[in-house]
Amino acid sequence: MRLSVVTSAVFTVLRSNVVWSKASWRSPAGGLSRRLLIVAAVALIPAVAGCEAGDNAPTLDWHQPTVGSGTDIQGMAIRNVFVLGGQGNAALPAGGSAGLFLALVNTGSPDRLVSIEAPGTATAVTLAGGGIRLGTNSQALLTGPTPAAVLTGLTRRLRSGPVVTIVLNFARRGAVTMRIPVVARSQFNATLSPPAPTPTATHRPKGGGSASATPTPSVSTTP
Repeated sequence: MRLSVVTSAVFTVLRSNVVWSKASWRSPAGGLSRRLLIVAAVALIPAVAGCEAGDNAPTLDWHQPTVGSGTDIQGMAIRNVFVLGGQGNAALPAGGSAGLFLALVNTGSPDRLVSIEAPGTATAVTLAGGGIRLGTNSQALLTGPTPAAVLTGLTRRLRSGPVVTIVLNFARRGAVTMRIPVVARSQFNATLSPPAPTPTATHRPKGGGSASATPTPSVSTTP
């Protein structure tokens, strides 16, 4: 296959997700800018997730495109944002919890994701490490399989299919409000994990033993 055909196909796939740089597009070298490469990589996350070596690699099979929401703000690309619902058609119970998945790619000024809110859906949202720092030309993938962001204290039963509101609070860019889907934990999302149950302490009359807690998922940022 000729390079021009491959390039055309890639541009067709990425057209709706990539913030184009006119300067790099018109440059004599004709190369893609660093910014375009990073954002394009996130756009392709669903296609390469779970990539393994070997003849039975998952990438040899067709993968379902992501149904998550996305937006851009001041050089910050927010991609593939969704809440993981219950197994199949099951609804998550009121008072329970739900995993939130997303990817952040920052090509602008450094920033920090301070907190997340889910008004009308959950009383709080926990975030691994208490926040996510992103330098220029860096990314943070909160894409699982264990959720690094968790909606806790659901205010109602949460079925798969509807959309909910979340607010991402950045230190510099401020609040970013998004409408995101609730996706069932089935088929192509079956490998994602629901939030771990909240650990409870075991009190012993004389042993003095302490209960152990489930480790909180960590998020690594990549320059």
